[in-house]
Amino acid sequence: MSNIDHKRLDQIVLDARKAADARAEGYRERALKIYPWICGRCAREFTTANLRELTVHHRDHNHDNNPADGSNWELLCLYCHDNEHQKQIEADRGRTDGRTGRGGGATHNPFAGLQSLLKKD
Repeated sequence: MSNIDHKRLDQIVLDARKAADARAEGYRERALKIYPWICGRCAREFTTANLRELTVHHRDHNHDNNPADGSNWELLCLYCHDNEHQKQIEADRGRTDGRTGRGGGATHNPFAGLQSLLKKD
């Protein structure tokens, strides 16, 4: 087994985190200047008091695609942002019907015999 240079590895991770934070701050600040502070899904409004709960979502899911006009961004609250990414995860797994896989869905139809009851006069 080769020796691992932990100090060098720690520095690489630290540099990567700093670069990601700097990139995020750049597009976040620009998006907050371009767009109104409203969630693009649920229309919740934000102020400086709760602005930390408003996130920048990349429409194409590519965090490196940050055009100056903001065309790849939308502001979403934390909950809608998580929901959007969950939909993407499910789509990647082949689920496009919105079901989470936690059950087979309803099997009972309470209106199955309704047509025959309506025809009786």
